[in-house]
Amino acid sequence: MFIHFNEIKWFFLLWLLPLVIFFYWYAASKRKKALAVFSQLEIFKNISHSIHPGKRFVKQIFVCLALTVLIIALAGPAWDPQPQKIERKGRDVVFVLDVSKSMLAQDLAPSRLERAKLAIKDCVDQLEGDRVGLVIFAGNTLVKCPLTLDYGFFRGMLDDISVNSVTKGGTKIGDALRRTLEEVYDDKEKRFKDIILITDGEDHDSFPVDAAGKAGERGIRLITIGLGDENTGKRIPIKDKNGNITFLKYKGNEGKEHEVWSRLDADTLRKMANMTKGGKYLNVSTKNFDLGKIYRDLILTAEQKALKSESFTTYDEKYQYFLIIVFILLGIELIISIRQREGAL
Repeated sequence: MFIHFNEIKWFFLLWLLPLVIFFYWYAASKRKKALAVFSQLEIFKNISHSIHPGKRFVKQIFVCLALTVLIIALAGPAWDPQPQKIERKGRDVVFVLDVSKSMLAQDLAPSRLERAKLAIKDCVDQLEGDRVGLVIFAGNTLVKCPLTLDYGFFRGMLDDISVNSVTKGGTKIGDALRRTLEEVYDDKEKRFKDIILITDGEDHDSFPVDAAGKAGERGIRLITIGLGDENTGKRIPIKDKNGNITFLKYKGNEGKEHEVWSRLDADTLRKMANMTKGGKYLNVSTKNFDLGKIYRDLILTAEQKALKSESFTTYDEKYQYFLIIVFILLGIELIISIRQREGAL
């Protein structure tokens, strides 16, 4: 019978056995020296004859055996192997995140961008085998993380994002979607794919609805999440070289500077979602939102594909039998008396 140990690290405690044996030897030598000193006294002579050295040795053997079996029990002995197979299922989910300066607006605390990053982290914490990717965009687009199951790497890429991660200003949502279709997704399978677009929806002539239609033709579902105030909008805070807070401005036709107010373009995002099968627009506006709940409601419940099969072997744990042996050995050790019977003196 092959014995498998689940926690072999506990075998390092076996070094206690030589220590216990040394302690018994040292104690025996000290007793021997003490008895030699007092052996002439009649009272100590009677005491020494009342102790059975052989039984003391037997008790010590039982203690050492109990310690050995206890260490074996801690190591998790198991046998009776049972082959198991787990098929991991999931979907491919790409987060397409707007990092334009308008995402610095603070109608969501601490800002639209930081709130979006926190929401994505919360979502990733609840993933159950789905592959994830990350694309960021402003005036141009950058694939920050290709599809992966390495959630730690994904979080690292997400933490590194700021409005300075993309070199060109502006907001081109359509270009970001087209880049995602070209570089992240392939045409081999037209199911099990989602794009979660998080933006304020202010697009600069990149034809985002047409790009969403291309995604729909390839069987990719688009979930659009709109951040920001749809009515009044919000100014965009920026820091000058001295660390002072000012607000982003632009020059009008008359050469006069005006503050930029960023408003949510909900209509565009709604049209984009409607271009894909099962697509959905979520109007967060300036409210808090739980992207983890969105994942559970829309992605976790959707059709999933088999991503990977894993085979492994489980064993039936038997440590409890060894613990019973430990109690039996210690019980026997307690029963054995090291004193001689009076008739044997």
